[in-house]
Amino acid sequence: MGTSGTPTNITQGSKTKGGIGESTLRPDGTLKVTGEFAYSSDMWHEDMLWGQILRSTVAHAEIVSIDTSEALAQPGVYAVMTYDDLPTEVKNYGLEIQDTPVLAHGKVRHHGEPVAIVAADHPETARRAAAKIKVEYKELPVITDEASATAPDAILIHEGRDDHHIGHVPHPNIVHRQPIIRGDVEEAAKKADFIVKGEYTFGMQDQAFLGPESGLAVPSEDGGVELYIATQWLHSDLKQIAPVLGLPEDKVRMTLSGVGGAFGGREDLSMQIHACLLALRTGKPVKIVYNRFESFFGHVHRHPAKLYYEHGATKDGKLTHLKARIVLDGGAYASASPAVVGNASSLGAGPYVVDNVDIEAIALYTNNPPCGAMRGFGAVQACFAYEAQMDKLADKLGMDRVAFRQLNAMEQGTIMPTGQAVDSPAPVAELLRRVKAMPMPPEQQWLAAGEAADVRQLPGGLSNTTHGEGVVRGVGYAVGIKNVGFSEGFDDYSTAKVRMEVVGGEPVATVHTAMAEVGQGGVTVHAQIARTELGVTQVTIHPADTQVGSAGSTSASRQTYVTGGAVKNSCELVREKVLEIGRRKFGTYHPAWATAELLLEGGKVVTDGGEVLADLADVLEDDAVEVEAEWRHRPTEAFDLRTGQGFGHVQYTFAAHRAVVEVDTELGLVKVIELACAQDVGKALNPLSVVGQIQGGTLQGMGIAVMEEIVVDPKTAKVRNPSFTDYLLPTILDTPTIPVDVLELADDHAPYGLRGVGEAPTLSSTPAVLAAIRNATGLELNRTPVRPEHLTGTA
Repeated sequence: MGTSGTPTNITQGSKTKGGIGESTLRPDGTLKVTGEFAYSSDMWHEDMLWGQILRSTVAHAEIVSIDTSEALAQPGVYAVMTYDDLPTEVKNYGLEIQDTPVLAHGKVRHHGEPVAIVAADHPETARRAAAKIKVEYKELPVITDEASATAPDAILIHEGRDDHHIGHVPHPNIVHRQPIIRGDVEEAAKKADFIVKGEYTFGMQDQAFLGPESGLAVPSEDGGVELYIATQWLHSDLKQIAPVLGLPEDKVRMTLSGVGGAFGGREDLSMQIHACLLALRTGKPVKIVYNRFESFFGHVHRHPAKLYYEHGATKDGKLTHLKARIVLDGGAYASASPAVVGNASSLGAGPYVVDNVDIEAIALYTNNPPCGAMRGFGAVQACFAYEAQMDKLADKLGMDRVAFRQLNAMEQGTIMPTGQAVDSPAPVAELLRRVKAMPMPPEQQWLAAGEAADVRQLPGGLSNTTHGEGVVRGVGYAVGIKNVGFSEGFDDYSTAKVRMEVVGGEPVATVHTAMAEVGQGGVTVHAQIARTELGVTQVTIHPADTQVGSAGSTSASRQTYVTGGAVKNSCELVREKVLEIGRRKFGTYHPAWATAELLLEGGKVVTDGGEVLADLADVLEDDAVEVEAEWRHRPTEAFDLRTGQGFGHVQYTFAAHRAVVEVDTELGLVKVIELACAQDVGKALNPLSVVGQIQGGTLQGMGIAVMEEIVVDPKTAKVRNPSFTDYLLPTILDTPTIPVDVLELADDHAPYGLRGVGEAPTLSSTPAVLAAIRNATGLELNRTPVRPEHLTGTA
């Protein structure tokens, strides 16, 4: 891993082992590798019941009747609930727009929508009972695309919409619309020597986390409920759950259980309310665990998209204008669609200087599966389109594709199409230079000297379909821009409680936040921050729950930035209190307590010159210092709904990829040999975790390029492949080498100068792979994922 750039400013505790900048190991790593880690699906409670959800078998229909009598008569069944059994007038929930019913009422809007719930003494009993519930449907026409959603006589997915977006959308079946307008596109187009247009299709991707949705609800003596849940945002869940249960928030106590991956799919509620309802109805603990089939229906997916792009350039290679229209399919419920629209539109021009822009992004309501947050949302779809456009323009100009990008690359000070100035490093050209300069993998590496071909290295792999005949190599490049943190005026803050005390004669810090650890490594980084700021070796990470203030969502690459900032802030306040205790105890014995800059390092109080004044254990003795404090990043503002202008994003992050692929042009098979990445991370707080995040995001982007897609029948809106048998995921045999070059250019607005890491590589890896396949085959390939029939002309 190469590093360079402006050094970040760490003023406190830099000599304490295990602090910021070191590759400390995950405390849960060994347990996960050995299978001993307790995930939410492993939870158990004495006298526990099992919950089961009955889901709709059709995508759009009126509910004529529901008969639960046979299910209730099943031995071992304790409760069956439908919409009519919900305890309060609040029967809907949602991240921003409360349009999702807890249980379907009146009609169902997508295949797999929850209709009824069952609690029984055994999971198989619960499943059999759910199957005995009789639901009579009167099917309705399905809305599956823009034409059917916005037709003058289109059936409305949600009648009587009254959310705050309805006033600025041209049709009630459009969730949200955001234009971005800057300069004069029509005049600029007249000055363009070359214009390229493209229509692109982006498939629906599943987060495909390995741990399906699960949780345990336990009724409490005070009439409340304890919920142990795998989620991405405890406090958001709480605000949606409590009103439906008719309980104050302090009676819904939530604790994070082991999370088996997330990637955005756990931002929305799944079984949380259902488990709590059944627990409160029966007075017994209720556990719900989805199987893989249910999981495909139980969470949102990445928005599929249609993207229409036009770029112009002068003959010397400078971009003149961009005109784009981005249509995202949000499915039956809003989820995070408004935010996805905001990202797709505001980042739709990519990391390039273009002064004349006209972008429109919309999200539709349809009867397709609900779509919402997934790693890099909105920006991923846009990057696929604008990077294909950059290759088309470079080819038309006769320019090198990387050089063309570098010529138009943004830098610090560039004005975004939203009017916002990029006020931190934006090393787009340098990232491209670095990734292009990486050594290329050897040609025909499947051939060993004097030996037969190693089929594992060939397209088709162990299927033994080729021994190198018709295999062509291709190379492609791409670069992307992603925002970090919540945007558009959202009050993005986090809370951390830090306690410092002496335990067994040694100073110990305890960090308590509501951050959802979903695999990103926050549990490691928070301990590193505490060691750095408080100079202690022993740090305990308290389990995440709602007994401390909100940490926001583990999404938008924000947790290290915002919750890390909160931990740093609380540690600094604890440090000042500790030093004040020391001044009172020892200040009369040494003038440095009052005159010197004091630090905490290695369990001691030292001056900035390195003189030791006292052991921390002697300073604290029987005292304990505790602080709970919030931390906010700088404020943002909503984009103007007519022009898209505004300071909408707090930070930008950049990654570039070079993909090397080998394609069997006769069979249409692709092998990604290498996906090299260069990324600016501001400051690598934990270098090992940083590289892991980059490699993971890279592979997820590769998946949507060549294999991952939820296939929805356009006539029935039913999901065709809700299983890992038919929804294809990259395995270790599909994983290419992923060399990473990490650049560290500090963002002065962020704690330690860091940037969010996990999402940016998901953007550029997808178009880089497509560019490499195009380079190998000469085909246009304007959709993801690329399938064999697209390469052999049989599609």
